[in-house]
Amino acid sequence: MSKVIDGKHVSTIIRERIKKETADILANTGKKPMLAVIIVGEDPASLSYVRSKKKFAAEVGFDSETIQLPDTATEADILAHIDTFNQNPAVSGILVQLPLPKHIDEQKVISTIAVEKDVDGFHPEQVGGLSIGLNTLEPCTPAGIIELLHHYDIPVSGKHAVVIGRSNIVGKPIASLLLRLNATVTITHSRTAHLADITRQADILIVAIGKPHFLTADMVKTGAVVIDVGINRTEGGKLVGDVDDEGVFEKAAYLTPVPGGVGPMTIAMLLANTLKAFKRQSFA
Repeated sequence: MSKVIDGKHVSTIIRERIKKETADILANTGKKPMLAVIIVGEDPASLSYVRSKKKFAAEVGFDSETIQLPDTATEADILAHIDTFNQNPAVSGILVQLPLPKHIDEQKVISTIAVEKDVDGFHPEQVGGLSIGLNTLEPCTPAGIIELLHHYDIPVSGKHAVVIGRSNIVGKPIASLLLRLNATVTITHSRTAHLADITRQADILIVAIGKPHFLTADMVKTGAVVIDVGINRTEGGKLVGDVDDEGVFEKAAYLTPVPGGVGPMTIAMLLANTLKAFKRQSFA
């Protein structure tokens, strides 16, 4: 039977640490981090996520500013706001909430954010730095997964980690971070043949494919560590992950719940990146 990996608890510890360090810096320098967020449109999930970011930024002592634009906003409108934040020395971190409307070039928007303020870790320079092992601002969800593994003293070095999903947000960066910790990493995806044969070899299984209850117990080796990155809503409105947790719970050594697993860690690591960016800009 699995031990539950409690991301809500671990994220609270991280936020408390950030709050204390921020208070110490403010007391000594009169300065504190500022997070600037741009959101386009009225997507309920995105709006909820942005509200959470604003709430937790205030909780740890950061300043924040949110620009909300209609879904008819032009690419030029968004780039103009980014440029204003890039030029403002009080702004430590900039985040553009994804996804963007289809008429906006998402990669152009991400690439326009000053690399030193890219607290999402999506800028091409950050991605390149991550792949060669530089001390970058790491994408928040993958960084949160690594923090969970560390907190629960789950060994990574020498283990076989299988990642289901090859997105730029989770799949590719978590593979780079696991490689850095000396795991042997296999990336699988929707076109992988004989997927279950591969997943059953995994000591650590990261599931980020965006399909509810996709990973079933027969795809998991007994004693594996299973990290469920999925966030899906059923027709009845229930929040579920990519893992069929009922079956997998009996087989895995560790399992992240949905909700309360990886999700809270994403915002915690966003705050950690904002503090890191602030210190580099203010004290480098």
